[in-house]
Amino acid sequence: MSEYEQPGRLERAPTVEDVRQLMGASTPHFATHLRNRIETLISGLPGDDPARLLGEREIGRLDQVALGSERRGQEGQGEPALPSLRGGHVPESATDTGAA
Repeated sequence: MSEYEQPGRLERAPTVEDVRQLMGASTPHFATHLRNRIETLISGLPGDDPARLLGEREIGRLDQVALGSERRGQEGQGEPALPSLRGGHVPESATDTGAA
């Protein structure tokens, strides 16, 4: 839930539970959005705050989900598959266009 869905959240410091509410199930498609929401939530907290520490760990995990798990499209009609944003690796099958 966002601060707009929980107006009382603006009247207090973010908690570990607030971070956990944003963590939930995250797919590559929504990982960067969730990452940004968590980053905004914890930005004003001191470095040793439990909610900030949890949020920073979750941001790292969401970065991995967003950049390491995405599917960048399949090869087709003589075009190679797109490489992963993470490593620039193009699957071996994508380098073979089938052209003789």
